[in-house]
Amino acid sequence: MDGVLLVDKPAGRTSHAVTSTVRRDLGIRKAGHAGTLDPFATGLLLVLVGRARRTQRLFTALPKEYEAVARFGAVSDTGDPEGEITTTGVLPDGELALPTGCLRQRPPAFSAVKVGGRRAYDLARRGEEVVLPEREVTVYDFEQLWRSGDRVGLRLACSSGTYVRSLVADLGDAYTEELRRTRIGPFDVADADPRRVVALPAALGFLRRLTLPEELARAVAHGRPVEPPAAPVPPSPGWEVPEPPPEILLLDEGGDAVALALEREDGSLKPVVGFRPS
Repeated sequence: MDGVLLVDKPAGRTSHAVTSTVRRDLGIRKAGHAGTLDPFATGLLLVLVGRARRTQRLFTALPKEYEAVARFGAVSDTGDPEGEITTTGVLPDGELALPTGCLRQRPPAFSAVKVGGRRAYDLARRGEEVVLPEREVTVYDFEQLWRSGDRVGLRLACSSGTYVRSLVADLGDAYTEELRRTRIGPFDVADADPRRVVALPAALGFLRRLTLPEELARAVAHGRPVEPPAAPVPPSPGWEVPEPPPEILLLDEGGDAVALALEREDGSLKPVVGFRPS
């Protein structure tokens, strides 16, 4: 069983707990997810099983889309409803300035970023001061959906590693009251089904791909570089993503995934991830 499951994570459960449930329901020993959702958040979680776990970094790096409810006039030390909330009564005057493009962002202290091998949220909960370095993120789209009193509905599309809680906190005296992840790359939460495994070649549809004849597929499976017999096929329009990965998915003539490869300067393909059964 090799592939990806699309799961609609409910509020109140950790991403790890949801992954464990999938593992138990499918009767498999190993599974992993590609991008944590905070316990209060809901929405799309990609669970990788079998050889798909070898491509975790590719799924984690995909852009994300979210819908959020921001509460203004109050702040939270965690940036969400689970923290200590202080009411300020300061509401935005006029239209919100919603930033897009390349931004510098500081992850919240209550986050899964590691500091000296420890999770930042563990240090913060112990009362230790946590100041994380800024990182560069990209917000592709940011729009206001509705406004009612001190609540504002927002939709945004952003690069991997973007913290919506930080974006909302930077809008003023506000915190993220609700958060739902609606898309990861080409995957939509509307298609979530925790019992349907999307086969690995289909799940990697956002990559360029190339089908190899038997002899070349066998060489690639053993880690040897090969000369490509043709140009890679680009993803179909529905699978295109911003800043696509450089890897090429190599398939055998039966359509099974053989390896991920990178193009070398001489035009040959060097396997970097193999999909031979372990």
